Amino acid sequence: MLPDLDKLREYYAEAPSDIRLEDVDLDRIPSHVSVIMDGNGRWATARGLDRSRGHVAGVDSLREAVTTSVRLGLDVLSVYAFSTENWRRPQREVDLLMHLFATTLVNELPLFHQENVRLRFLGDLDGLPDKTRRVFQSGLDATRDHTGMTFALAVNYGSRAEIARAARQIAREVRAGTLSPDQVDESALAERLYTRGLPDPDLLVRTSGELRLSNYLLWQLAYTEFYVTDTLWPDFSRWDLLRAVASYQGRARRFGGVVGS
Repeated sequence: MLPDLDKLREYYAEAPSDIRLEDVDLDRIPSHVSVIMDGNGRWATARGLDRSRGHVAGVDSLREAVTTSVRLGLDVLSVYAFSTENWRRPQREVDLLMHLFATTLVNELPLFHQENVRLRFLGDLDGLPDKTRRVFQSGLDATRDHTGMTFALAVNYGSRAEIARAARQIAREVRAGTLSPDQVDESALAERLYTRGLPDPDLLVRTSGELRLSNYLLWQLAYTEFYVTDTLWPDFSRWDLLRAVASYQGRARRFGGVVGS
């Protein structure tokens, strides 16, 4: 998507010393940026607060990330919000997150309408509490006709489970005779992932300095550029995303080949 230059310049006024809007090529903005939002708990603990306060603070950063991505002209912003492994966290924290997901979506729907953002979910929504699932479905219905950026929220998501789910679906189709074994290729599997129809991420951002994928988009990140920052998610700003894009633009993407070949 093409950014609105006037809105973009206004949004990125008062630049810090190390990054400016002019430092990025607006003709080479990545199509799909994905973010592993990490560090909410550490942000709260460092301030002597309950971990739950970090999750609440992280909502503000997510809102800014959505707005920033729209302003920059991204086609897709995807974020890792809750993994299949996160159910192991203390029940009180899990309950808070489920409540926060539902209330945040309700509160942010006006922003999605204003910015023409289409909502999408990655993960097994059937495993979520009824109230959260109903709110998510209402968000899908409310933004179904939007034609702007896609915002994909990964909730109850695990990449290994996603790939196994796709393999089971393929196996059932082969057994039923609706799919030939010779038709099982990379595209056949990709079409049965939660991300079907979306481009693979060009850029993955991980906050809090952790150097791991945490079972996130293992198939889709095969040729994605990584950007890791020590910034904790609640402190991640529009300028941090601009730094990530500038770093991305300074790299040569070869996809297994040779530059210039």
